[in-house]
Amino acid sequence: MKKVEVKLSLPVVAPLLDVIKAVADTLKSQLAVTPAQMELDADMRQTWDEDLLFAQNAGVRSLLAMFDRQFFETGTISFDEENAEPILRACAALRLQLREQHLKGLDDETLETSEVDMEQLAEPMRAIFMCYVFLATIQEVIIQHLDSEILDG
Repeated sequence: MKKVEVKLSLPVVAPLLDVIKAVADTLKSQLAVTPAQMELDADMRQTWDEDLLFAQNAGVRSLLAMFDRQFFETGTISFDEENAEPILRACAALRLQLREQHLKGLDDETLETSEVDMEQLAEPMRAIFMCYVFLATIQEVIIQHLDSEILDG
């Protein structure tokens, strides 16, 4: 099984985890993205939405589980074939939620290139923006270093 380990700076990442946990709490009862409206009866729509919400929350739990006692001892997180896809999706859901709740004032290009003058952002926004970038970086690491078959699988 292919595994990627990443060493992170605890003083930098620890405050971002607070942001992640706060955003994760907002996703416990709602989807980050409303699925396309298809012609489904009410029961089928409810079942589908519940399944999507369950998967979203399971992914967020997988992401948060990386930041366990071992992380706080070693500063290391790891990705493998089992957790890559759920973590990738959780990062996407959290980034979408951050964008919708807190980063509406920044255009798409700024968010995707991360070219922001941090001095121009208020202190709470700095942590939110850095969390957005951190989650994007996790996604990039997974995509670049794990076999694409894992993600297509």
